[in-house]
Amino acid sequence: MAAQLRQSKNAPSGLLQEEHVEGATLRSVLCRAWLLELFPGIQPRTGMEVMETSDPRVEGVTESGHPSTLLRYTYKTLEHLKSHVWQTIQGTLTLNNYTPSILSRKVTRALITHPVEFAFEDGTESIYALVVRDGITRLASAWKVLAGPGKSVDDAATAAVDALFGTVSAKKAGDKPLTQRMAASREARRRTLATEFTKDWVGVQPGIRAIQVAQTCAVPVQITVGVQRHMSGPALAAEDLFDDAMRSILASVHLEFKEWDPFAQNVEVATRALKRVMQLGLGGWNKDDLQVVYGLAVGRTPVEDLPKEYGDSKIPGTALWRAVYLVHALTHQGLYEPLKEQSKAIKGERRMSEKGFGGLLAPIVDLPWRSTKRDVLKQARNAWANGGVLAKDLLASVWEPVPTTDFTTLVEPARQGDENARFTLAVAGGTALIADKLLTRNVGSALMAPKDKGGVPFRADVNDVVGGLAQADNEAGLWILALAAQRFEAGRLPQNSTTTRQLTRKQGTAAEPNDYVHVLVDLQASDRVARDAAGKPIPLTQWDVVWASDETRANKEMARRARSSSPVPLPPAPVISRQQPTVAEPEKDENSEEGTAHTEGGTAAESSAPRPLAQRAADERRVLKESLDDARHALDELTKLESEHTGWPPLFTLHDLKPMHAVAQDIKHELYQRLKAAEERQRQEDEAALEEEADDGNEDS
Repeated sequence: MAAQLRQSKNAPSGLLQEEHVEGATLRSVLCRAWLLELFPGIQPRTGMEVMETSDPRVEGVTESGHPSTLLRYTYKTLEHLKSHVWQTIQGTLTLNNYTPSILSRKVTRALITHPVEFAFEDGTESIYALVVRDGITRLASAWKVLAGPGKSVDDAATAAVDALFGTVSAKKAGDKPLTQRMAASREARRRTLATEFTKDWVGVQPGIRAIQVAQTCAVPVQITVGVQRHMSGPALAAEDLFDDAMRSILASVHLEFKEWDPFAQNVEVATRALKRVMQLGLGGWNKDDLQVVYGLAVGRTPVEDLPKEYGDSKIPGTALWRAVYLVHALTHQGLYEPLKEQSKAIKGERRMSEKGFGGLLAPIVDLPWRSTKRDVLKQARNAWANGGVLAKDLLASVWEPVPTTDFTTLVEPARQGDENARFTLAVAGGTALIADKLLTRNVGSALMAPKDKGGVPFRADVNDVVGGLAQADNEAGLWILALAAQRFEAGRLPQNSTTTRQLTRKQGTAAEPNDYVHVLVDLQASDRVARDAAGKPIPLTQWDVVWASDETRANKEMARRARSSSPVPLPPAPVISRQQPTVAEPEKDENSEEGTAHTEGGTAAESSAPRPLAQRAADERRVLKESLDDARHALDELTKLESEHTGWPPLFTLHDLKPMHAVAQDIKHELYQRLKAAEERQRQEDEAALEEEADDGNEDS
């Protein structure tokens, strides 16, 4: 490294590798580093899931007003940092790992790293280290190899945390800084590994432990040591320049080699674009107001803090209202165009349509419920990429959300021409319908599908359907939006989401009933809810939603199909009456919910828990594997934890369940149910992928 850094007349920048991105040049050295000296950074892949331990606050560090390659990650406590490292490694390995490759060939491609300061809100002394920004899956896989054969991903994560942080006693007078004391602990751990290697490196052929240590003890790294601002390009603040440049490098890597999920890319683009708009002062927004929007967008601000952040106690602190205020801000006329321009610049594209912008919004809006509604997440995100709630008249208007705990009270003002009420219903109701798969990207194949299988009377973009429902003269459409928003729950899926839900069963008990359902509208009813002969609410279907968005077009399409003598049976029109109801004021539905379920979880209580739930669950899994005598107790504890967790990482995987099923025959019944549930979930995901491929093919044709 010293040779690369040394300057000469012929090489004034030394032998450093240079990478040019928009606004800056990054310089880095290529070398090797001990595995025990590398900490995992924020993982974009797992960032697409709802994680129990929140990400840190990321800030740039400047020197004399100039950007540096040091970032500051601020955690609540040292335990918060440990939990975050554990979660990143465990969650990364749950998604993917390269263990066989590393065991046979080592880590062959350099990890992109840079210095970081781990700071703590509780006053704990800062720690300085190297953090890996690209190659986190390779880093986590190396820890899986080093953990040893037969070890689970939980064990690998625990081994990494134990080795990286070690055992450091409280600081005494005259002691070295915490960074050096931790480094000394890691050095002791390396000596232990060297001893293990020596003992196993005997005879003609080395043992498995010697191979594991040799293949993982050191890895190739690319350490960023310098950043230089370009005179031209975006005038980002000095503290934001390096992080933006680094994220640009990572995005290019994952477009050329192993792509991130498209929606992980969209989050990167949207949040970077919003950061640039803030720093450049575009759109005429106050920077403090944009900080609130940014905090909501990246999940830094809990949904329950929404009223406090906006200074309005009337705003319900729910996930759906978070979506309303985010969409309102990000599509505001003063912010919409600058965001599109910066997003195009980051993606290197010449144009971006409303649909493209909707695709950027999808993984930001669904953050609070992306885990609980994961069975329909792909269809929901495709619906956003097909326009989402971005109706044309909404984008062309200046409006303000109308806070309320009862969305049905907005119907009458919307009918009278109040655009604030009308667009509030469009965003809230449209988001609820999309999230619960009552409104999807209806490609050509949906036209031939039956009503109860997600069929539609005519093909239309999602934003056009939402726009049609939200017209002032469409009373039935406004009521569909209002009732969908009022009944929406972020914590579960409704009956009519057309998906098989995995219900937890216990011995001797029946399946838990699901009373969450979106309902068809009947304008003749006092509560506007259509009911069958038995008085039971009639579930809403996507056919009903699309029909209500443009009844005239739906009738014409039905007549055209009848003339074409199509063999496909034509469903009747929805039970929706456009006549004026006989009562002056609608009665409030006693079973309706206020916006979202009261059981929505946040991260506010996280700091009060002794240890994150995912780590407690890992302990209980080990108990279940190691002791048949305690198996019943451990399974009961896991069942309790299962009712509390956010859904990611999963508490049970096929890797966990298969060996436990072989050993614990006395509890075979419950484990077998969980095994089949995991396989069914995988089957549904595979079928959904095939369905999407078929739909894409039909749409292209």
